[in-house]
Amino acid sequence: MCPRLAGAMRLGPRPATLGLLLLCAAAAGAGEAEELHYPRGEHRADYDREALLGSQEEVDEYVKLTPEEQHKRLKSIIKKIDLDSDGFLTESELSSWIQMSFKHYAMQEAKQQFVEYDKNSDGSVSWDEYNIQMYDRVIDFDENTALDDTEEESFRQLHLKDKKRFEKANQDSGPGLNLEEFIAFEHPEEVDYMTEFVIQEALEEHDKNGDGFVSLEEFLGDYRRDPTNEDPEWLLVEKDRFLNDYDKDADGRLDPQELLSWVVPNNQGIAQEEALHLIDEVDLNSDRKLSEAEILENQDLFLTSEATDYGRQLQDEYFYHDEL
Repeated sequence: MCPRLAGAMRLGPRPATLGLLLLCAAAAGAGEAEELHYPRGEHRADYDREALLGSQEEVDEYVKLTPEEQHKRLKSIIKKIDLDSDGFLTESELSSWIQMSFKHYAMQEAKQQFVEYDKNSDGSVSWDEYNIQMYDRVIDFDENTALDDTEEESFRQLHLKDKKRFEKANQDSGPGLNLEEFIAFEHPEEVDYMTEFVIQEALEEHDKNGDGFVSLEEFLGDYRRDPTNEDPEWLLVEKDRFLNDYDKDADGRLDPQELLSWVVPNNQGIAQEEALHLIDEVDLNSDRKLSEAEILENQDLFLTSEATDYGRQLQDEYFYHDEL
């Protein structure tokens, strides 16, 4: 098992087993991807387009656009990002737009998944349909009977948590989830009525002493430090995240709201980082904001950034159409 996967299994809230597999795969390929993205330390802008624009179909569609059409659609997107219509894009405006973009595509993906999961096309996804899509069969575990095999028991716990989240998302107590409820199940971070459930679920798993908080020791799970060896890298990273990212009031424990930022991390940090990167690269007169002229002069860079979802927004009328 890769170290990050082992650490994740010990540490964190786990909405789905797939997430752990992706984490391991990402860890294994991170070095190679970094070398491709920054050969000899220099940024390759075309790597972003190749790797992150989307499917090959989306890449082909992007290539088909004339420079004039790219220019026109990009100007339309710039106007939408410019919330105060002052002719400049600030870090805050860029960050807000990128976060909105993340949410839009997450919702679009959930809508596509809904159709795939709704096997009988009755407009709702039942728990059985969810199981069949995920596991090719209906799985039913006894809530009160633990399994002897460690991996099977871990999966049983994950599956039962998914079922509880499914039931919580089902507001009308119908036989299945409608589209809005399915989105709440897949993306509880986007739905207010799921917030308390997510917090309580995390406390049940990690608050071992029942005080309503998660200490650093509880955050690290069942890891036991070996005084004869240096702490593994993943542990140092997790400690740093606890102290500097999550424990905002520096009291050595996570309260429910701080816990939420760990359990359901949002994309704010990523969006802010990308916004700053764009300003650093595109801001020609060093006023820490971007004019339309500066962006159009650096169009290729802007089209290989998260501000346009690596050019994907030029294919999506939701972003470049006059009415957003």
